[in-house]
Amino acid sequence: MQINILTFKKIKEGDIQAFETLFRSFYEPLCRYAYWYVEDAETAEEIVQDLFYILWKERENLQIFTSVSGYLYRSVKNKSLQYVEKVKIREDYRDNYPVNTGIETFTPQEELEYKELEKQIEEALVRLPERRQKIFRMNRMEGKKYNDIAKELNISVKTVEAEISKVLRELRHKYHSIYN
Repeated sequence: MQINILTFKKIKEGDIQAFETLFRSFYEPLCRYAYWYVEDAETAEEIVQDLFYILWKERENLQIFTSVSGYLYRSVKNKSLQYVEKVKIREDYRDNYPVNTGIETFTPQEELEYKELEKQIEEALVRLPERRQKIFRMNRMEGKKYNDIAKELNISVKTVEAEISKVLRELRHKYHSIYN
């Protein structure tokens, strides 16, 4: 089956076989293409998986005016460049604002404020649904990546992202109401 605009039209209509054909035809080449930018196989796969997830989810609203192949490669390139930029910003921040090495000491007031904030966060977390709480702890306290959490809990990466966003929104709301 040739991948063309007609195939994409079938995908827009919900034809899962056409989507699977598209996926099988492009998954590996797109992963290699993404790897060229991000230099990490797991990240490259995540970018391509995310692209196909969005493609299927938004299939009815997507419009492709060029070739399907051109659309997919351009999308992977854009997502890869966004990832590389995000990593560069993190590295720049880390270089310019190094993590506390333990040499500095907190004043008693700072330590008290830190413990109070820690207590408030813990109180907010225990009120959350168990799965949301677990996902947040795995990410923020155990340092696990979204992909690893998704695999461990047998859920999608998008679910992990959504749950983390909900926790952060709730914490911001709580923090805002306490200090304002």
